[in-house]
Amino acid sequence: MAHEFLAIGRAGVDIYPLDHGVGLEQVSTFEKFLGGSAMNVAVAAARHGRDAALITRVGRDPFGRYVQQEAARLGVNTAFITPLTAPDGPPTPVTFCEVFPPDDFPLYFYRYGAAPDLMIDPGTLPLEDVREAAVFWATVTGLSAEPSRAAHFAAWRTRGRRTRTVLDLDYRPMFWAGTEEARHQVDRALEHVTVAVGNREECEVAVGETDPQRAADALLERGLDLAVVKMGPAGVLAATPDERVSVAPFPVEVVNGLGAGDAFGGGLVHGLLSGWDLRRVIEFANAAGAIVASHLACSTAMPTTAEVEAVLASRSPAHAEGIA
Repeated sequence: MAHEFLAIGRAGVDIYPLDHGVGLEQVSTFEKFLGGSAMNVAVAAARHGRDAALITRVGRDPFGRYVQQEAARLGVNTAFITPLTAPDGPPTPVTFCEVFPPDDFPLYFYRYGAAPDLMIDPGTLPLEDVREAAVFWATVTGLSAEPSRAAHFAAWRTRGRRTRTVLDLDYRPMFWAGTEEARHQVDRALEHVTVAVGNREECEVAVGETDPQRAADALLERGLDLAVVKMGPAGVLAATPDERVSVAPFPVEVVNGLGAGDAFGGGLVHGLLSGWDLRRVIEFANAAGAIVASHLACSTAMPTTAEVEAVLASRSPAHAEGIA
């Protein structure tokens, strides 16, 4: 049976401070969470009742076991989360952040050489599952190193640009030698996908445009069915060849904005699979992102469909400072 949602990409452990407004050197208490962008989107989709799975790798270490166990607890199918074969391979990565609400959340990635999630091998891909998944989700980070890059392109070739093949433009400069290398790989990837999602800075890397309308135009010109440009306090622009929707952000008291984009992704997936009209899809995804921004955690804060619908029913989007 085909998965409703299948992602490929980063998984790890988030170590987040419980002391906010200070640097890590002053923090005394932390809490551990499941993390990684692709993993978080899979959790978000699962919270909406979707059959969600993730292709990734972890180290042969306690954190690797934690990733597998916590993913399963949160509803993600772990059949394709595989430990590295070599016991002395790189460990499961951890990520620290600092929390300076409302809009400053520095990230510190502790990844030793080639992290396990960048060691996904094209020869071990579940290609039939990739081909048949209703939504196939990948991120730009997965293109930053081999053999993960080759695995992504092998998956896309197998899928044949089937509808709802999504690229999260998720550009993390610390994973790349430079912007030009990232732009080259994203340019190649856009030939294989049908949906792209990113903020203005990520769109600049992808297509050289920060203006939302021009960025959407440039993405659609690459043959995409849907371009989603997240504009921060200005909301979200979603464009198809026939329709354009702009949605204002939900005002929210931000605790940690890092998981909002992944919650948005899970809401986007749920809306697309539900067959909703474009405005409803984006409003739902936007509200899901706002909910997670009001929590410290990412994965465990992902809302259910009922929680998002309750937020939508209780307040209307307003042109005020918020998360999108």
